[in-house]
Amino acid sequence: MSERYSGGIISKTPVTPSGNTEQSSASGIWTLEQQAYWKKQNLWPTAGIPIPANAYIEYMFSSFIYSGTGATQTINNGINLSGNGGLVWIKGRSGVTGHRLIDTTRGATKSIASNLTDAEATESTGLTAFSTTGFTIGADADYNTSAATYVAWNFRKQAKFFEIVTWTGDATANKVIPHNLGSAPGCILVKQTNSARAWAVFHRSLGGGGTTENLTLNTTAAVASNAYFPVVNSTEFQVSASSAVNASGGTYVAYLFAHNAGGFGASGTENIISCGSYTGTGALQTINLGYEAQWVMIKSTSAVGDWYIFDVARGFVLNPSTSNTPTGDADAALSPNLTGSESLNTWGIDPAPNGFTVRGNNVSPSGTSYVYVAIRRDLMQVPTVGTTVYAPITYTGTAATGTPALNVGFPADWAFSKSRSTAVYMPARARLLGNTPFFNATTGSSLSPTGNFGFTGPLRNSMYVPESGGAWNGSGTTYILEGFRRAASFMDVVGYTGTGSAQAITHNLTVAPELMFVVSRNLSSQFMNVYAAPLGATKYLVFNNTDPNGTSSTRWNNTAPTATQFTVGTQNTVNGSGYLYMALLFGTAPGVSKVSSYTGTGALQTINCGFTTGARFVMIKRTDSTGAWYYWDSARGISSSNDPYLLWNSTDAEVTGTNYVDTDTTGFQVTAAAPIELNENGGTYIFLAIS
Repeated sequence: MSERYSGGIISKTPVTPSGNTEQSSASGIWTLEQQAYWKKQNLWPTAGIPIPANAYIEYMFSSFIYSGTGATQTINNGINLSGNGGLVWIKGRSGVTGHRLIDTTRGATKSIASNLTDAEATESTGLTAFSTTGFTIGADADYNTSAATYVAWNFRKQAKFFEIVTWTGDATANKVIPHNLGSAPGCILVKQTNSARAWAVFHRSLGGGGTTENLTLNTTAAVASNAYFPVVNSTEFQVSASSAVNASGGTYVAYLFAHNAGGFGASGTENIISCGSYTGTGALQTINLGYEAQWVMIKSTSAVGDWYIFDVARGFVLNPSTSNTPTGDADAALSPNLTGSESLNTWGIDPAPNGFTVRGNNVSPSGTSYVYVAIRRDLMQVPTVGTTVYAPITYTGTAATGTPALNVGFPADWAFSKSRSTAVYMPARARLLGNTPFFNATTGSSLSPTGNFGFTGPLRNSMYVPESGGAWNGSGTTYILEGFRRAASFMDVVGYTGTGSAQAITHNLTVAPELMFVVSRNLSSQFMNVYAAPLGATKYLVFNNTDPNGTSSTRWNNTAPTATQFTVGTQNTVNGSGYLYMALLFGTAPGVSKVSSYTGTGALQTINCGFTTGARFVMIKRTDSTGAWYYWDSARGISSSNDPYLLWNSTDAEVTGTNYVDTDTTGFQVTAAAPIELNENGGTYIFLAIS
């Protein structure tokens, strides 16, 4: 127990400040001497010091999908590899190709393969250079075959996340290998580079904390009793005299992955990578990481079995089943120990708001032990520019599957399409939920996954590709696509299973949701219930109709959402026992999005959203009386002379020639010409605006 000054107020040993940025915390009451001490350590919060970019996973890691061209191409994934160093791990998805691991320590043209024992190879037409935003590749078939598809997993060197170490062996016991990971590694992958040798894998969850047992990356073998790594700590690890890790004259490379080391996020305390274990139960089980995973590598330790890698970019989705033997949507798996193409499996893992869920006998048979490395979902940082999380695109249908291919400029997580020129429903889809369900957002119906639209195609990480269909790609029909990306404070998508009893659902919006749309995934023609913070937790709206707000304790259980959870009551449309649901959550991200309300005046009024470049998307709904769900966007035009609008709750075609909403630098304006559904004197309205 620490000593305390008189009165028990000021402690001699208060809690260490979480960092020196303006958003860091320093709990407790401090003397001037204590403050001075932490200032010397560069750990006292100081106004004006922004949170550094390296505090967020989006600057550390990327799963990037690209299509081969057979010619030199530059991959821009936003990861600064040349400046900070790191690893690129490339695997063909569509053909039989080897894995290629290239790092900045050994050099751009030096590769090793996770599926082979081979020594390092020099590939002059493989990965040819690292850059501040990614890397460049040549025409090598394992990197860039024309029309083939590939995934590149990119790990940037960063304390408490990932590190690269090399050494020359001397065959002595307990050889010390210093490292700069800044924490004890949770997993280490080791490969001899100048001779054929199997990969040696340390994992903290193996015998003796990984000091008495190891795995082999290039085989299916279960755990082996080899004390390759007798000591592993926050400043060094030691290797034995075994030739697997320390042959005399052998050159080695090690890739170090941290485990729950903190150091990230606005607080400087959040985890972005975890190395853990679990035992299969033969039933669904969620592995709790404290965050949603975007990349997971799994290997059985007590039984022979392949390694598996799953990631969000290729397809890591919430299966529409609550059993351990699901049907329907598939997870895309690649095996580090195999050369085969990507497999799509109804067994696999599902994302969860607090980790990931394992299902199926390949990853969760009863009694089998597993280890994993998991990486946190991206966009921890609150967006500062609207174009990084929202994009409207107009297009003309072709009735041909795969065209037109529409690039929204970021990996879209939710999108909806609406015909502008014909009366037809509004289809919508969430990446998290995969191919099923496919929503008719106008009526709330779940539709067949056959012949619809989605995030398919070779560039799944950034493209929306319409398939043939009159509601989204009829020949000659004009459409609007609205693409949204999940991001802190802006938007989140959550899937959950109803219980019939009030329950709290975990989310990752990081702020209390101010607008929530909840719909059943497996009930037809269900109303989509809407929570709006300006109305409170006792009120609800229905997305599919024009009704004013209703009062109910069974929708939100009279409980306002928090920064980590929202609550649903017993109402069947939000929480029926055994039914599956999707929740779409929006919040206010300063300068990017605004959820709020206004009171009508019947005259021109400006709605200040705190923007600096005006609103590019505006949705308005009257709450005290009948009113449709109107929306406008910049792609179709928001101007003083013509504001084309569509209705979320109607199949009607676009209405033009009106002047109801105009843009304003700070947000938007509601004009005096607007009808009572938008601006009646004394009427109450909610809105969602995006810059």
